Amino acid sequence: MAMTPEAKVKVKVKKTLDAHGAYYFMPIGGPYAARGVPDIVGSYKGKFYAIECKAGNGKPTMLQEREIRRINESGARVIVVNEDNLDDVAKLLESL
Repeated sequence: MAMTPEAKVKVKVKKTLDAHGAYYFMPIGGPYAARGVPDIVGSYKGKFYAIECKAGNGKPTMLQEREIRRINESGARVIVVNEDNLDDVAKLLESL
């Protein structure tokens, strides 16, 4: 089975997180799951971060934007990455 473009982005993001020794997990959706939560959430050097993965020109939905805003307002960091800005993952970790 071929991977979706977004799945390929997630694989690359996880490789960067692993290389830095960052803790992370991918929340699983379902009927009881919180909606709009970023694809990857974790902690690095005691700081919470979240990453929303998109492919191509994909943009976060309104619900995802709301959750990103709420996370940012709590003092944590959130980034949205695609194939073009994967370097932002390492930059995020280095900034924590």
